[in-house]
Amino acid sequence: MVFCIFFWIEQTFDHIPRWLEELRSHADKNIVIILIGNKSDLEDQRAVPTEDAKEFAQKEGLFFLETSALQATNVETAFLTVLTEIFNIVNKKNLVADESQGNGNPSLAGKKVLVPGPAQVIPTKSSMCCRS
Repeated sequence: MVFCIFFWIEQTFDHIPRWLEELRSHADKNIVIILIGNKSDLEDQRAVPTEDAKEFAQKEGLFFLETSALQATNVETAFLTVLTEIFNIVNKKNLVADESQGNGNPSLAGKKVLVPGPAQVIPTKSSMCCRS
């Protein structure tokens, strides 16, 4: 399970501790949470200092990034960070399962995850819900 918390204004940032409490009490223990400071291109309108957000994320054990969709800054990195962490959790679960089944030499052979990169073509679906 993945949960991204986006904030741009201070009021949203102030609600994050309550949201985290609810997530941690009701969600799977392996949830991946990333804190994203949105609209980093609007530096002159910044409401939450980067250092405050970083400190909060570190204290809470969250991933933290600042992004700008307008400038395409860290958007891909945010997705890759979450995908990498999910992959690590799944692999860890597989290793634990192999060990608990008595396999002395757990292996990840045969487990393939393809994460398209800049040089790869991502297949398009024939029908999409929304197009611009």
